Amino acid sequence: MDRGRLESFSDGVFAVAITLLALNLAVPGPGHHSLLNSLGHAWPAFAAYVISFFTIGVIWVNHRSLFSGLAHIAAALYGVVMTGMGISFALIFGWAIRRGLMTEQMTPKARRAAQLRFGLGTVVYIIATGVSFLSAPAALACYGAVAAYYVLEHTPAGPTAQSD
Repeated sequence: MDRGRLESFSDGVFAVAITLLALNLAVPGPGHHSLLNSLGHAWPAFAAYVISFFTIGVIWVNHRSLFSGLAHIAAALYGVVMTGMGISFALIFGWAIRRGLMTEQMTPKARRAAQLRFGLGTVVYIIATGVSFLSAPAALACYGAVAAYYVLEHTPAGPTAQSD
């Protein structure tokens, strides 16, 4: 379930809860007492309604704040995980090219360029993790941009000449 649907469902639950509070509010019909007298005798029910109404209102506001904060936390956690993955892949890539384990031999200049291209995503992940606390959608756009970059980028392709 996406966040918008969950928030809408929760808003509906809170609205029903507040509406149900009003079911206990009753005064005798006309002709028994004056309206003021009837309301005076029912004051405990009205006081309970007002207190319950505001209590549910506070819970609703806290719930909304919590869920808006979760989007930022989720985006930040995603960034932390992706940063860890990026660092791991960069270390493995660096180790493999230093050991000459790549299927294509690369010049030192091509290796440096490939490492920079390969590590660029990790830098963006770190930045996007910080951005996520300001704007979760902006962070998600950064994460998407990294994915698009690597779909289009063909690391470690580059010049294969042995000298440089």
